[in-house]
Amino acid sequence: MKNEDRRKQTTEQLLKATKELLRDKGCHSITLKEIMERSGLSKGAIFHYVKTKDEIFIWILLEHLDMIHEAVLNNVAEAEIKTFEGPMQIIAANLSGMEDRELITNKVLAYLLGKEDDPEVSEALQQFYDTSVKHSVHWIELGQQHQVINRSVDANSMGELFVLLSMGLRVRSFMKTNDQDGLKPKEIASFMAEILRTATQ
Repeated sequence: MKNEDRRKQTTEQLLKATKELLRDKGCHSITLKEIMERSGLSKGAIFHYVKTKDEIFIWILLEHLDMIHEAVLNNVAEAEIKTFEGPMQIIAANLSGMEDRELITNKVLAYLLGKEDDPEVSEALQQFYDTSVKHSVHWIELGQQHQVINRSVDANSMGELFVLLSMGLRVRSFMKTNDQDGLKPKEIASFMAEILRTATQ
């Protein structure tokens, strides 16, 4: 097996095992040994690619971003008639999930934010944020190219605003005590859509 294929296979096994553990436990209580046992990989195989569980947690965040980005791009590529609604439905569904404090990516993000003094974690969080903004900007620019998003919209500023809104939803999931209070993800998605739509729609 080629090194790249081996790395991909090992990464997938580690991600799968870690996400399974995260469904039942918090980030603090999970150990690298447990991940190793659940994945079926040897200690040598794991330490060849990662040194700490935090590195795997970071992979989980980045994998989620890539999954949403790919879903949006595929939706646009496969649509014979380019519409605003298709990609926006994917984004809105993702926003709805962000209110769930048991969402794996929420658990991981909250844990890593508590370790921001660790230089490697801080750098990884910056990468997560920058990648989120980059994808968001790309989606807006793609919509502008297909004339379903107003060209007057500043893609860079609006892309970052939408990431800040989504981050706020994640943080609120750990603070909120009354489900009747506050803006709902659906309302936030509608607000985003209203800003982005062309004047003719």
